[in-house]
Amino acid sequence: MKHCKSICMLMMAMTLPGVASAQLNDSILLDNIVVTGTRHETDVRHLPMTVTTLSHDKLTEQHRSSILPTLNEQVPGLFTTSRGVLGYGVSNGAAGAITLRGVGGTPNFSILMLIDGMPQYAGLYGHPIPDAYQTMLAERVEVLRGPASALYGSNAMGGVVNIVTRQMKEDGAKSHIRLSAGSYGTVQGELTQRIRKGRFSSIIGLNYGRTDGHRPDNTFEQYAGFLKLGYDLSEHWQAMGDVNITYFDAENPGEVSAPLIDNDQQVTRGMASVALTNRYGNSSGAIRAYYNWGHHEVNDGYNAGGSPRTTLYMHDDLMAGVSLYQSFSLFTGNRTTLGADWMHFGGHAWNEDRLSHAETLIADKTEDELAGYIDVQQRLTDWLSLNAGLRVDHHTQVGTELVPQGGLAFSLPHEIELKAMVSKGFRNPTMREMYMFPPQNPDLKPERTLNYEAGYKQALLDGDLHVGANLFYITGENLIMLVREGGKPLNTNIDEVENCGVELSADYRLSPHWQVNANYSLLHMEHPVIAAPEHKAYVGAHTHYGPFSLTTGVQYVAGLYTAVGNAEETEEFLLWNLTANYRLSPVVTLFAKGENLLGQRYEVNHGFPMPKATFMGGVSLEW
Repeated sequence: MKHCKSICMLMMAMTLPGVASAQLNDSILLDNIVVTGTRHETDVRHLPMTVTTLSHDKLTEQHRSSILPTLNEQVPGLFTTSRGVLGYGVSNGAAGAITLRGVGGTPNFSILMLIDGMPQYAGLYGHPIPDAYQTMLAERVEVLRGPASALYGSNAMGGVVNIVTRQMKEDGAKSHIRLSAGSYGTVQGELTQRIRKGRFSSIIGLNYGRTDGHRPDNTFEQYAGFLKLGYDLSEHWQAMGDVNITYFDAENPGEVSAPLIDNDQQVTRGMASVALTNRYGNSSGAIRAYYNWGHHEVNDGYNAGGSPRTTLYMHDDLMAGVSLYQSFSLFTGNRTTLGADWMHFGGHAWNEDRLSHAETLIADKTEDELAGYIDVQQRLTDWLSLNAGLRVDHHTQVGTELVPQGGLAFSLPHEIELKAMVSKGFRNPTMREMYMFPPQNPDLKPERTLNYEAGYKQALLDGDLHVGANLFYITGENLIMLVREGGKPLNTNIDEVENCGVELSADYRLSPHWQVNANYSLLHMEHPVIAAPEHKAYVGAHTHYGPFSLTTGVQYVAGLYTAVGNAEETEEFLLWNLTANYRLSPVVTLFAKGENLLGQRYEVNHGFPMPKATFMGGVSLEW
């Protein structure tokens, strides 16, 4: 605790007086309107929480099919794991875990993934499936750093990543095709078609990717499709529906010290939703219904000299829910939001004999969660806004949780913004932790965190430079850990959290042709966790002259824990990526890119060395 307090005091002294030295990515060349902090469209300058927004152009600038690598670079305090050229997989050895400010981990139970504000995770296991989050879905991605449980409930203990799906606002049709190939037999293809005619709009996306991988038994192949339909019922009401289906076939080679044979995974994930939204001058809201499902078939494989598995692990999971909210402007400067969420989740897991197909039940369980919340924003003066919220959340197994939050936002002269926030986060134990496999414990309690943060940002040089800083201090209790009691493993609430740190970033438009951005985060953890680096820094640049454009970036990571406890290990590495584009015509663009061009040897997942330099080239067609 002394370390965290000392660091916070030191960073406060260093950063707040130097108001021209750093920035929050909230303003990266975008307008200030976000939805994640309130559920309705709000000017981020009036919010006390920290929200980082990345546009579709930023997410696809380096021709990536997944949103996670760009989040890893552009969002200070956020880190994602990886294990190869393409794909994240599931089960032991999987990657794609997310941490924010040292909260989260492998797997990720504590950073909530949303699509258009609706939760996305496997109903039995309680964690998202990262291979399902492709850039073709995203109009933009909003990352709320710090607990967001007052609005979004369980699993938002460390923060929220909200994918706002693609839109088509003007009449006409727009098409995009991207094809690429490169190192280790990697090929990728993506097609999107957006159409709007009068009140009707449609968006179709298809994605394919495969790789041989940089290690034996490391292939990955994925198919994905996305369909979104919208219809404007009137000037004030809109109906929407969408469906997204992803299938992937992944091999897990295991740790290099104990390679696996036949550790294969076939996973199908589906997400569907319908929504009815309204927008009036002093009121807006929505009712959304969603259904997520998954079917997993996993062969856990065997080590050299062992015997092949005689059974396959299988499960069918679901998560269905309804989300309802309406916000009102009750009087001048006021915005009050009332909302309710209901969720039903669970599934059926079993082992199936590979010859007889006989089934051995592991779990067959569903649960419900019901919540109501209120969020109040009030502009007290032209320069001061107040935010306060409270959620009452009831889980059929663990009971009722009260979740408050509150904060202040100051808009000062010279485009200075100051923010202060206190918020609670929580996570209910998952069905896997309570009911599945030998460590299960149905008496587990929710994990809880309390986050204190202060932020500063400012626009300088006529808006060409945005700078700022964030300080945070997080405490937590009841973290679920695996212990041994009476010689048997048992999930138990025992561990604590105490994290603190600073997040800095800057975005500078040097000229009409050059833009640079940088961010840095320092994290101190009294109790280290995997996939949460002590230092993370990124410096990037983008330039364009005529038909030529270039994007490059260098990321430095140090103090990254890949193992904790008696076998504690950390990693330090420097990565350089470069993407070059040449527009042959208004329709055709050629591109080439390289990653880890310094050829660094490093690991993000313990025992899974990352590939050295890799290269891709391809063509992008837009009309």
